[in-house]
Amino acid sequence: AQVAFWPKPLSRTSPSALARWVTAPGIEATMDDEGENEFVSEQVNEIVKNVITKTLGAAQYNKDRVNAWSTQIVDETLKELAKLNKPFKYVVTSIIMQKNGTPLHTGLSLYWDTKTDGVTCVQVGLDSMDCITTVFAAMI
Repeated sequence: AQVAFWPKPLSRTSPSALARWVTAPGIEATMDDEGENEFVSEQVNEIVKNVITKTLGAAQYNKDRVNAWSTQIVDETLKELAKLNKPFKYVVTSIIMQKNGTPLHTGLSLYWDTKTDGVTCVQVGLDSMDCITTVFAAMI
């Protein structure tokens, strides 16, 4: 196992700096099954972006709706990830913050196998709020 630390301020940069493809141990990747048992961050990012867009659309920040939005984003993301039928346990977190000029800095520390497990963070900025959703995947 290896420790990884990733401090990341809220910005408009691509989260793909942390993205990587991994192959499950004991499985030889071929052209036919490439990606079948891998954490493909680009695929997960697309799922998360679609869920956020579907959930928030062009909504304006409303503190009374934030809990429901966050729950829906996490639940829908988990449902879509489960449809991939990959050998991972997933943890999904979502933060929705009103844009008011205050910066938000996030960080994470992981103690896991970097050859089989993965993490990706998707940041979506709307007019009145920012949404940061993180997906952790641990191979089972």
